[in-house]
Amino acid sequence: MEHVARPWAALWSLVIGFFMILIDTTIVSVANPRIMEGLNADINSVIWVTSAYLLAYAVPLLITGRLGDRFGPKKLYLAGLAVFTLASLWCGLSGDVQTLIEARILQGLGAAMMTPQTMAVITRIFPPDRRGAAMGIWGATAGVATLVGPILGGVLVDGLGWEWIFFINIPVGIAGFFLALRYVPALSTHPHKFDIPGVLLSALGLFLLVFGIQEGETYNWGTITGPITVWGLIIGGVVVLAAFVAWQRFNKGEPLLPLGLFKDRNFSLANVGITTVGFTVTAFGLPLIFYYQVVRGLTPTQSALMMIPMAVISGALAPVVGRIIDRVDPKFITAAGLTLMSAALFWNATLMHPDTPIWLFLLPSAVLGFANAGIWAPLSSTATRNLPPRLAGAGSGVYNTTRQIGAVLGSAAIAVLIQARLAAELPAAPGGAGKAEPMAFGGKLPEALHEGFSNAMGQSIMLPAAVILLGAAVALFFAKPQQQTWGTPAAVPAEPGVPAVAADAEARRG
Repeated sequence: MEHVARPWAALWSLVIGFFMILIDTTIVSVANPRIMEGLNADINSVIWVTSAYLLAYAVPLLITGRLGDRFGPKKLYLAGLAVFTLASLWCGLSGDVQTLIEARILQGLGAAMMTPQTMAVITRIFPPDRRGAAMGIWGATAGVATLVGPILGGVLVDGLGWEWIFFINIPVGIAGFFLALRYVPALSTHPHKFDIPGVLLSALGLFLLVFGIQEGETYNWGTITGPITVWGLIIGGVVVLAAFVAWQRFNKGEPLLPLGLFKDRNFSLANVGITTVGFTVTAFGLPLIFYYQVVRGLTPTQSALMMIPMAVISGALAPVVGRIIDRVDPKFITAAGLTLMSAALFWNATLMHPDTPIWLFLLPSAVLGFANAGIWAPLSSTATRNLPPRLAGAGSGVYNTTRQIGAVLGSAAIAVLIQARLAAELPAAPGGAGKAEPMAFGGKLPEALHEGFSNAMGQSIMLPAAVILLGAAVALFFAKPQQQTWGTPAAVPAEPGVPAVAADAEARRG
């Protein structure tokens, strides 16, 4: 651990940028119709505005986490924040959809540079027995940002125009840059050798896997071009990632991904848990927002405001939970939070009928707030508790990569399920045009089809409700954390090429 005079000031400085980049993973969803209209784009192009960002964000995370270990998390964070802020300006000034997609790719790369550094700094400046409170703030940021994105997006789009979902980042990014420059400490670096084959294999494997999953629905899970198919990309990605893991295992130098991290049971299980969270948080909003807007006729802003109880309760309670998990076994809080999330989603599914009083949906929204408060901080604290300083960036890179892959899986899976349930629940469209869909009626669904559409959305939301239960089951197998004090972290698995005793001694000296 490294002693820092003002660790909380450093944390809050990092939170500003972290909040901004997470909001940008969801804020564009409510602006898509306006972007289509303003840039005269088709729906596939507009989908790429989000897909390009998620792809550029997810693929480099392993690499940027390791770069933070090598060159210092502060330098990587500031460089990423500068790239992200300038890319946001480019996004807002884009005059056509192709330019906007290119700007979003740059924005995603900036986000990938920043994200692992936030967890790495927390891991290195807070001792394990006080890290829970810090992770509570980090967790509140992660949880609330994913919920606030659609709300803020709806308000900005309705009030100022779609460009302002990007322009809003500029003053925030500038303020965050100077705060981080002043308060985030320049932590010691570690002389890592850079694993070039590992970089190439991980980048290619993640690109093929994430691109295949993300674009599967766009190409109807078939041919993309010539002999290239969606499933070919996915299988190719899995094969390349398997080759990456094999290379990490037999690399005699210093691997990009220290497999010794996974000898820590809590780190491994927390990565499974955060994958289910990424899946669920990304997936459940789509059928819910569709129901609010298509069946109940709410505007984008009104439908996003239905999530306010969730955002307010989660933001208020997450820091409290962070302080509690420093004193109690976090596995019970985590399992309870994940179970509550599942219960709230199943509750939403039972309410999704055309004549349900709209205010009733505020109740499961509130339950989701309690659930979110009990998920993010305990999971991240469990994952990072035993990481030594030299592996903080690598560990946070892995953790954030699995979260993003879970999000991509959730996005793809819910799109497929919604389509399947609509085909099953809606009758044939007039004139024999096939199954009725909202877009077939100019975005307005005839009242006679409201019940079938509601059923399809309710059935779809049961998928993320079931997946998050897997995370709850995994959380019950967390090992009880050892009670630790400043300067005496628990022994951790050594990095390949670093003896266990040396790694533990280094952690104690940190």
